Amino acid sequence: MIYTITFNPALDYIVSVKDFQMGLTNRTDEETLLPGGKGINVSIVLKNLGVENTALGFTAGFTGREIRKRLEEIGCRTEFIEIPEGFSRINVKLKNAEGTEINGKGPDIDKESLAKLLDRLACLQEGDVLVLAGSIPASLPDSIYQEICEMLAGKGITIVVDATKELLVKVLPFAPFLIKPNHHELGEIFGVSLKTADEVIPYAQKLRGMGAANVLVSMAGEGAVLAAADGRVYRQRAPKGRLVNAVGAGDSMVAGFLAGWFQTKDYEKAFRMGVAAGSASAFSELLATKQEVEELLMQMA
Repeated sequence: MIYTITFNPALDYIVSVKDFQMGLTNRTDEETLLPGGKGINVSIVLKNLGVENTALGFTAGFTGREIRKRLEEIGCRTEFIEIPEGFSRINVKLKNAEGTEINGKGPDIDKESLAKLLDRLACLQEGDVLVLAGSIPASLPDSIYQEICEMLAGKGITIVVDATKELLVKVLPFAPFLIKPNHHELGEIFGVSLKTADEVIPYAQKLRGMGAANVLVSMAGEGAVLAAADGRVYRQRAPKGRLVNAVGAGDSMVAGFLAGWFQTKDYEKAFRMGVAAGSASAFSELLATKQEVEELLMQMA
């Protein structure tokens, strides 16, 4: 079973406002309410691609109940820990205001709730997959990803991490199966600016040398690079399409890679499916569907 963890899920309130003006009352032209968070996005795309999985994490209050409800309505399995105080965050995303977003804080995670999640993770079995994705609330220690990897070390659990800076670097000694920084995040780790695939490749290989089995680097419209566990480096240009919504594209790439890997056990095919899934989400109002991914794979052939 694949499990995803989203420590700080959200309801994403996505609105379109024509001629948005600061300081005035603005009215929406379109609005959408979706369950959000990096791990949740991975779960949704995996489900769309026919891969069963379970979403873990924390929810609270009326917004938490709505997140759970909306995920279950589309067929996702959920095992969220309910926080007794506060409410899950609401993120407001203004489509017509140059990508302006207002992201909520989210509830504080108490020690008892964290212990419940760790107890659930302790029950994972050999062959299971755990996806650790996104930032963590301020109420948790910044070593939490590292602590989870340390707890699961030696149990045959496949670990995937999509995080930034220290959250990512601290898990490398535990040999995660896959990590997915984007080229900006990769550059931040090493204090450099990376723009091209040729610039990205040596630093992706450095992360492999630091412990990661596979390093998948997303580069937005430039496509992606994979420094793979078979010792090869793969490149893929992004397929042609119109950017509609970049939110969730990187998470979709992770889901596509995992779906492709477990279907084929072929790094190149998994990589191409990852790029197709990420692009399909970027070209759509919603997250990638199986049909959209398959259509882009044909274009990339």
